[in-house]
Amino acid sequence: MKRGIIFAVGAAALTLSRLCVAGPSEYVYTPTVEYGEREIDFKAGRANTHDADQSSAASLGFGYGAKPHWFTEFYAKYESQGSGPTHFDAWEWENKFQLTDTGEYPVDAGFVVELERPQDHSEGYEVRFGPLFQTEFGKVQLNGNLLFERHYRAAANGPMEFGYQWQAKYRWKEAFEFGLPGFGDVGPWDSWDPADEQSHRFGPAVFGKIPVGIHKAIRYNAALLIKTSSGAPNNTFRMQVEYEF
Repeated sequence: MKRGIIFAVGAAALTLSRLCVAGPSEYVYTPTVEYGEREIDFKAGRANTHDADQSSAASLGFGYGAKPHWFTEFYAKYESQGSGPTHFDAWEWENKFQLTDTGEYPVDAGFVVELERPQDHSEGYEVRFGPLFQTEFGKVQLNGNLLFERHYRAAANGPMEFGYQWQAKYRWKEAFEFGLPGFGDVGPWDSWDPADEQSHRFGPAVFGKIPVGIHKAIRYNAALLIKTSSGAPNNTFRMQVEYEF
């Protein structure tokens, strides 16, 4: 059973990698960590830009809850532009730290640190980090994240960039939940881009977790994001499928 699911996830990654961009396949981080949990994680996204061209990306990763408050994951990332072929883009190492015990305070807090090594070494190393927050009101779960990103040891080092994520989700049933995620990129953290150059998008999403055995489950989410600023893609479809064991 486990081998069959692993094979299916891998096949999906190969099949759907053309449907999916680092930006479009972005997902909303949560601050919680499941100690001892392992997962195979596939993410994908496709964005339609202003001139009707499409950019797409996908990633396939393996994660592990190494400590009660630390989850680490490695990804291989792929992308394509327009009608061009899908190609390997980067390696990524993501680390998430849970800073408070779940429910200990009105707001749960965490911190994420990502290190990416692009295939194009002239881009140097990309570092992304920031605090993660989550709270609940009955069946409603709210998330808000502040993220900073910068390239180091690149041919042309740029400024520290700032972005955000937010999400409101109604936890109707474990197998089916729904809500609204939002993403934004505003430019340098200390000198934001003009409003018409910033990227803001949000839209409807579905979520769910389907048990497939003892301590095993498939978790999914998908969203259709629509631009709310001139600098964003016209629309973005993104999805994520995880096999947890």
